[in-house]
Formats: sequence, structure tokens, C-alpha cells
Amino acid sequence: MSPRFDPARVPHLLGSFAPVSEEVDVADLEVTGELPDTLDGLYVRNGPNPRFTPIGSYLYPIDGDGMLHGVWISGGRARYRNRFVRTPALLAEERAGRALWGGLESMIMPDADQVGPELAGTFRDMPDINVVRHAGRLLALAESACPFRVDTELATLGREGFGGALPAGITAHPKIDPVTGEMVVFCYGLEPPYLTWSVIDRHGAVSRGPTAVDGVDEPMMIHDMALTGRYAVLVLAPAFFDLAAAMTGGSFLAWRPERGTRVALIPRDGGPVRWAADEAFWTWHTVNAYDDGPGADAPVVLDYVQWSRLTVGGPQEDTEPVSGGLVRARIDPAAGRMARTPLDDARVEFPRVDDRRIGRRHRYTALATDTGRRDLLPGEYDAVRWYDNETGTSRVWPAGDLSVGEPVFAPEPGSAPGSEEGGHWLTFATDRTDGSSWFLVIPAEDPASGPVARARIPVRVPLGLHGCWLPTEE
Repeated sequence: MSPRFDPARVPHLLGSFAPVSEEVDVADLEVTGELPDTLDGLYVRNGPNPRFTPIGSYLYPIDGDGMLHGVWISGGRARYRNRFVRTPALLAEERAGRALWGGLESMIMPDADQVGPELAGTFRDMPDINVVRHAGRLLALAESACPFRVDTELATLGREGFGGALPAGITAHPKIDPVTGEMVVFCYGLEPPYLTWSVIDRHGAVSRGPTAVDGVDEPMMIHDMALTGRYAVLVLAPAFFDLAAAMTGGSFLAWRPERGTRVALIPRDGGPVRWAADEAFWTWHTVNAYDDGPGADAPVVLDYVQWSRLTVGGPQEDTEPVSGGLVRARIDPAAGRMARTPLDDARVEFPRVDDRRIGRRHRYTALATDTGRRDLLPGEYDAVRWYDNETGTSRVWPAGDLSVGEPVFAPEPGSAPGSEEGGHWLTFATDRTDGSSWFLVIPAEDPASGPVARARIPVRVPLGLHGCWLPTEE
């Protein structure tokens, strides 16, 4: 363990990000305003939450144990529960009463005397990024590994390997086609094949096993993807894994902007990959994508949050301040070119659309944003912003002392997929002044007016990552 690592000095282990260790159940939450009668279901969110004080290193948002936070809503009332995703590594650490694995940058792994031969010398599972439901499975998702299945009360059921058909796992950001019901996934690795994609059908069976993406001959980090009716869309920014550097105390991720950024258009019918290239940029999260016309050569439109460079890992040679914003790329599959147009230059992240519009044209994008009036940490936001693709305008709800998370759309039951204003946006928020946390319900028809209901969570919910709305009846 490096003597230089001091978890008390890591910003993302402090304040609104500080982990919690207690698992709690609260039967009836105090509500300000009124929870809409149309909301009936579970809002659940995942996020990195170390069970024990980290050793060696801690890199947000990559490191950490997964903790699920759920709010069940029915009949205008709400209850709350949080649970760790209990992986074999977390169980071993609970038996020891302390952290045994270091963060990814420290490469600390326990030996067989500490954890037994099966876990010795292995990386720990970290299903701490996202949570989705598909084909009856509720999955806590890791960066690029096997997810863990949990039940609707958030108890861990075990590692999900899809019947052995996806042994290396999947991405933390799969995309579910609302028309076909298919879940399209990718997985990157440190050894060949460095990048694969797969398809899980609407019934949960793997209909396409791991298929190598031709043209990828080095290990790269790819966090998210997008989907159109014709393509799986992957943005390959020049963020390369460097194990040699990591073994000698350097960063395990290297930003090489001279290599540029490529976009892979992977035909869902299994045809050859089509590529487009441009100058280097980084993206954590896509918004959505769609085919802009019929035929294989029709342009692909991709909306995403763009950053000028990688925003995680060790020191970068580029000393310019990182900049970012909401961007639209129009990709020409025939010419292999892309044109990028800024849509909104506000500092934003965690973009979401109505999931019923995935792969099709969408009107509204909801994002967490920064008002510019607060001294916030990277990954911390104090407002919610809605961008309107039809009018090119934005609406903002400033959250004051609240730090807000990713907004998730809950459509009105029975509403048509095109009615993106019929429903509510849901998120957790934490008050920076007293550490209190809230579940917020914001009306889609007038989001800038702010929440119609706030349910007080009697324990702090650390700022986290991604979640979903699971209606009781679908």
C-alpha cells in the first residue's frame, strides 16, 4: 500500500460523495407536496460506495462497491431501502472487517491466505455503475464485466453470466431497443479481442454471442454506447489502458489525443463495421442516436456529452482546462466522416431521454447541470436542464443548496411513446448544507417550475451514477 494515499484527502470520499455503511429500511417517507397517483413502481439508482475505507488508491467513478438505493411509490406514498451489491469480494472484506483490495490504480490484491484460492490475485467485481431491467432480470452493472442480478427488494442473487454465453460480461450502459425488445451490449478487455458486441433477445437469451469489432487492436476504455434501428454506435476516444505504467506507479489510463477519436457503426445485422474519424474528444455518456433516412448509407445522428479530453486518471500532458457541452454529431457512413455541432455549451452530464425513444428521434434531453454560482466538485451539479431539439432552447430548474443526480423519465401509464411531456422526471438530491437527501418528482410538462413532490430520505444518499424507473405494470 502506498504511504502517500490518504483517503481523508480524496474529494470524492467526502461531503455529498462520502460513502455510507448502514443498510436501512424506511416504511413511510415524509412527503412535501403530493406524489402523483400515476406513479406506481420502483425508482432505483446505483453508485460507487466503498464498504470499508479504501486502501492504495480511489478513482471516482471507477472504484467502489455498488450500493442500490430504491424508492417504492404507490398510492401517493413512498418507502426507501438501500442495499450493497454483495459480490464475493465484498463478502470476503466483510468477513475480514476491512478493505482487502486496493483501487484499480494501486493494483493491490489479497493472497490466498486472506481470501482463498478462488479470489486470490484477482480484480474484485465492482457492479457499481448502473442498474437496468431486461427480460425479467434486474441487473447491477459494472464498467465492463459480468453484472450481478438482484431481486425487486434489492437483495443480491449472484453473478449473471447469461447461461455461460457472455463469460467476460457486458458494458455498464447496454441499450434496450423499445421496438424489438433486444438488449445490445459491448465489452472491452485488456487482451484480444479487445472489443466485442453481443445481443440478448427480448426473452433474455443471447441471440448473438461475443463478436469481435474489427479494427480495434489495443485495449481502450469505452464507457457508453448508442443504438439506432440499423447500428450499434460506439465512440472510441483515445483513452488507452497502460498496464506497464500502472505496475510502475503510473496511471493505468493514457490519453493520446494525437490518435484522434473514431466512431464505430456496427450493423446490427452482422455486416462489416463502418468507421468515421475526427479530432480527439472524450465522452462519458451518449444521449441517443437514430438513422436519418432509409438505406445503409443514410446518415446517423448521435447526441452526446462531449469533453475536450479524458476526465479521469492520472495527470495529463494537456494542461488546458477541460471544456464540454451537449453536442450533435452527424455521421456519414459512406464517406467515413462526421460533423459535430454544439447544441448547448453549459457544463452538463448524466443525459437521459424517454427510454421509449431510444434509437429513434427524440425531442427532449434532460441533464444535470451547473449554475456556475457554486464551488462544486467534478461530477457534482446543482441544477437540472432540459434541452428541446425542436426549438433549440433550454429550460433550467436551479436546485439551490441541493446537489442533484441523473434525471430519469417516468412516463404516464398508457401514454404514447411520442408524448415526451406526459410524465415526470425523477432524481435523488442531497443538501450540501446539512447532508439531508431527497427524492424529487419534477413534472415533464413544466420542468422549470421544480418538483411537485419531495420525499425526505431520513439517511444521506451519496451522490452516485445511474438508475431507472420500473413501473409496477409494463
